[in-house]
Parts: sequence; structure tokens; C-alpha cells
Amino acid sequence: MPSALEDELFPSTPGKFKIERGHGMNRQFHRCFASTSTMFLWALFLIALTASYLSFQSFVDSGSRYFSASWGGIQWEKQVRNSAQIHRSGGMAVLVTGAAGFVGTHVSLALKKRGDGVVGIDNFNSYYDPSLKKARRSLLKSHGVFIVEGDINDNRLLDKLFDTVAFTHVMHLAAQAGVRYAMENPHSYVHSNIAGLVTLLEVCKTANPQPSIVWASSSSVYGLNDNVPFSESDRTDQPASLYAATKKAGEEITHTYNHIYGLSVTGLRFFTVYGPWGRPDMAYFSFTRNILQGKPITIYRGKNRVDLARDFTYIDDIVKGCLGSLDTSGKSTGSGGKKRGPAPYRIFNLGNTSPVTVPTLVSILERHLKMKAKKNFVDMPGNGDVPFTHANISLARREFGYKPTTDLQTGLKKFVRWYLSYYGYNHGKPVN
Repeated sequence: MPSALEDELFPSTPGKFKIERGHGMNRQFHRCFASTSTMFLWALFLIALTASYLSFQSFVDSGSRYFSASWGGIQWEKQVRNSAQIHRSGGMAVLVTGAAGFVGTHVSLALKKRGDGVVGIDNFNSYYDPSLKKARRSLLKSHGVFIVEGDINDNRLLDKLFDTVAFTHVMHLAAQAGVRYAMENPHSYVHSNIAGLVTLLEVCKTANPQPSIVWASSSSVYGLNDNVPFSESDRTDQPASLYAATKKAGEEITHTYNHIYGLSVTGLRFFTVYGPWGRPDMAYFSFTRNILQGKPITIYRGKNRVDLARDFTYIDDIVKGCLGSLDTSGKSTGSGGKKRGPAPYRIFNLGNTSPVTVPTLVSILERHLKMKAKKNFVDMPGNGDVPFTHANISLARREFGYKPTTDLQTGLKKFVRWYLSYYGYNHGKPVN
């Protein structure tokens, strides 16, 4: 449809102008020319005005995006700085990745409660019910911990965080977890556990000051190793799952960054962590849910019907190991991305040293829930699971006094109490 300006310049009604001869025609011509010149000037003015408006609107939109984005802006920076405030002598400012996760929530709370500054980052993905992660975020918020919603692969976000706070330590817990899920979505493990780790290390190496890094590896790296108990010096070159392979790759990658850039790095090999606010994909969690709902549970067995066994480690003991590792991590030695001297590189097992079979775990849950489980025993499929885990923790005990104190009976009792409360059960029945 023609614009108003086009209507003025190019009338659409035939015979609108009467052509006169002689002087009349000249006068008409001059009037028309003058009118056309005036309209041309008006057109230029309108174009300039429109360009100015669009430019201003673009500026406003940019500012609006700056202030309303999920990260960035004055209010966002204020929240980050407040959360990172240190409230004890000799305290640390810690960036916790995966802060809305199971271990991340507990570690963040423990750091905050003792007076350290804590800022979290989490992408709130849907590997399991995001509402549980959001509930954990609310818990942390009530204790003054701010969680930035974002991905560790976003180097712009990480740069902004380090520009806002001079973090002394990074507790890197963000990862794609789970052994079996790797067969369904292998790329998510590479994206989070390898690419995400490298993105984080790249930002840390150029930060000033460089932070000390403690990160979550996994007992899965021991793979097909059959030396018992597992020691940090054992072979870890035979992973049984893609998840284990990405964690093993993480250990090699962090060693490289330590060697080249002087980053202080401590890797923690967690052994089957459980407890309140845990992960719904873990066996103890899904067993509890199915027992309460009267659904059957699947219990895997190894070769020759041997019961699987795990070195179940209660969350509070894992937190002790995480804080002990942070406290003894030593300083990074690089500056401006260049190494100035050797920096600590350490790997520790964090386990309970008391493996328990899965059927025993189920019997303890039955006792606490006061309900019997409907059990289906199935041979373990070739999905990356290993028949047993057992941690040798002598190195962590020697380095920072790590000593687990919670047995499975006690730990599961605490978990069941939390589960019934969180999901609204009363005497084994859901509350409407």
C-alpha cells in the first residue's frame, strides 16, 4: 500500500493537474517545482528523524536487555558481590558450579555457614526434575547464597563473574551425571564434562588472581580395575562407561592446565554419594519412591548372581572432604595466563571404606519406611555399571584429616526423614 509520502509525491487520481499554456504553465511549473523541493526537504527531515528514533530505540533496547537479562546489570552485580562477601578472618570467595545440584547445594551451605563468600552457577537442566533444583536454590537463597542461572560453556558469563568478584577458589561440581544415561545422550557428557571443564579452566588461567580449583571427578574412573580397595595410584585407563571416560579425560585435562599454566588443582573421586536433597536417578532414591508407591524395584546382580556392592558415602562426609580440600589446596602460581612456578596437583578418594550390597541397602530402606519392597532381581546389563566400589581413603586422611563418620543405617534414616517431609508423606501415605 502506498505511503502518505508517496501519495503526496505521486498522486494516483488521473487528471488532478490541469496543464495550462504559456505563462500559466510556467507559473504552475515553478509552483510544482517549489512544492516538490519542499516535499523533498520534508522527506529528508522525516528520514533523519526516523533514523534518529531507530538509533535511540536501539540504545533503549540494548539498555533494557542489559538490565533485564538473566545475568548482567547493576542489580545482578550487586547480588553477586553480596553473595561473595566474606564474613570470617582468612575466609575465601568461592565460585561453586553446579550449585543447585545435590553436592553443590550442601557444599555451598557449609561454606556460607562458616563465613565464606559463595556464588553459585547452574544451568537447571532437565536431566531430572528441575523443580528439585529450584527448591534447592530457594534453600540457598534463604541462607544468602545467590545462584546465577547459566552454563559453564558460556565464557562471556564466566568472564563477567570473574570481573565482578576476585574469586580465590572454584569448587567445580557442574557435570552431566549418571552412568546409564550416557548410552542415550552421549553428547551431553562431552558438552558438560569436557567442553565445559575446558571453558572454565580457560577463564581461570587468565583470571587475576588465578583461583585454586577443586573439582569432582568420580570413583567411576577405576572402571574395570579389580584391586580392592581402590587407591589413587591404581590404573584408571579402562573405563567401563562414557561417563567414566569423560571424568578420566577431566583428570588429564586438569593435569595439563596445572602443568602449563600453574593452576592449583585438586580432583575428588566421589564414591556413591547419598542423603537428603539427593538425585532422583540414584538407586536409593528411586527405591524409596517405588516402595512408597507400591511399585516393584529392580535389583541388578553381577556375574554368577553376585550381589552388587557400593561404598555408599553420606553427603555430610563428602562435604567435609570438599571443604578440607579447599582449605589445603595451596595457591595457583600463574599470572596473566603464564606459569610462574610449580603449583599443587592432587587427587583424592572420598568414600566411606565400608561397601554394602544393594540388597542390604533395600532391607535398611524397608525398615525405615516400614514397608516391604516388591523385588525383581535382574542380571546386570552391559550399560557401564561396575560390580563393586571400595575406597582407600588413607591419602585424604593424611593430607587433611578426612574421616567419614556416618554409616549407611544412620544416613538412610536421615534421607528417609527428609524424603517423607519433602514429598508430603505422613506415616507412609502421601498427604493431600
